[in-house]
Amino acid sequence: MKRSEILFGILRIPSDALAVTCALLLSYTLRVHNIDLLPGFQLLDIATTLPDPPTFLRTFIPPTVLLFLAVAALLKLYLIRVTLSLFRELSRIALSIIVWVGLIMGWYFLVRKQLFYSRALLFHATFFAGLFVSMGRILLTLIQRSLLKRGIGVRTVLSLGRQPLPNAVSAFLNKDPRYRYLGHISSFDSFDSFDSSPDLLLQTDPSSSEETNTVIDFCRSHHIGYAFLPPVLIDVPHLLSVYRFGPFPILRFHPTPLDGWGAIYKRTADFSIALLLLIALSPLLLLIALLILIDSHGPVFYRHKRISQGGKSLIPILKFRSMVRDAERKREELSSKNLRTDGPLFKIKNDPRITRVGRLLRRFSLDELPQLWNVLRGDLSLVGPRPHLPEEVARYTDFQRRVFAVKPGITGLAQISGRSDLKFEDEVRLDLQYIEEWSPWLDLFIFWRTIWVVLRGEGAD
Repeated sequence: MKRSEILFGILRIPSDALAVTCALLLSYTLRVHNIDLLPGFQLLDIATTLPDPPTFLRTFIPPTVLLFLAVAALLKLYLIRVTLSLFRELSRIALSIIVWVGLIMGWYFLVRKQLFYSRALLFHATFFAGLFVSMGRILLTLIQRSLLKRGIGVRTVLSLGRQPLPNAVSAFLNKDPRYRYLGHISSFDSFDSFDSSPDLLLQTDPSSSEETNTVIDFCRSHHIGYAFLPPVLIDVPHLLSVYRFGPFPILRFHPTPLDGWGAIYKRTADFSIALLLLIALSPLLLLIALLILIDSHGPVFYRHKRISQGGKSLIPILKFRSMVRDAERKREELSSKNLRTDGPLFKIKNDPRITRVGRLLRRFSLDELPQLWNVLRGDLSLVGPRPHLPEEVARYTDFQRRVFAVKPGITGLAQISGRSDLKFEDEVRLDLQYIEEWSPWLDLFIFWRTIWVVLRGEGAD
């Protein structure tokens, strides 16, 4: 550990304490003089009696400042390391302020059986604490980066292995001021050619070989940091995490962030939104059903089997019927006109099997509205990879079968990026990108983007 890292790690504690103290003092002063931050907006206080200045300084500020420091410590804002970005640090500061204020309010309401004595003071303290703490952190970061540019506190890194360091990693080391990349050696025998020992030895192809054991023993004996790059999955670092089998650490790969609480959140959102949409769109659903009955003979709905999550079982997908009744039989007759020669999918231009109402439904994807029922049942998700036909899946490669890691969806990243105009390999690439980079914000973006794409009729069959 560099001394400068320890110094700046320690300085964050008094910096935060001073920032919160100043925020509370300034907020108290504004409340005493009835000054609000927002002109024309008067913050009404339920209780107007404030403690006198000595009492406020003695009984309120010390425990409140200590409470903030405890919350910030629990949120890992005082870890002595150089890997935390300024953006992530500011995000954790904002979360710390929110939790801190919530605990103050909870203490007064649950323990003292009263509301906090000044809304204005609490509002101002929240704003100023966030501002002052952030300013202090930014100032310390700027000073630390200035020292790094002068070579103070820089970590030297040497890579070792038969495989060279990946270009993305070496580019990061050469660009980031926190590190100085010394270069790469293919054999540990070349280690003595360097005048000084590195702070970190990064192995690119670790194994259980004798050389690797020698390298690790040498680093432990000479107090040199040792690390290794995972030989696989380096392109998805956010899906790797350290996991333990009891006391034994392992590097674990998660196929998707849609696991644990992510899966719970997604299922809750799917059920709630699907239920609301089914209720809101029920008049439109009835109108479409009536138009289908008038336009062509046959059932209103079309049920077809698709491969579910995991790639093994089948799920019944519900759609409004947009084709003639014997569309599957005619598909064999039209197979020579298939435009999707790049993969297992089937598409022809001006498909004669589509009915007049069906063509309108497909243009605006209205034929897929009944799939909201599948979402409600849990067969589908609102957002996810396209559901797959069994005959298509039979022709998938092992790489393409990765799309079964999550539940299929009504819409997805591929659908908003070209719909049926996409090549099959591009569709798979976008589906895998969604699987590996899922977040609630990505779902929200795809959902709203879908509305725009559908209204414009982009890439419709």
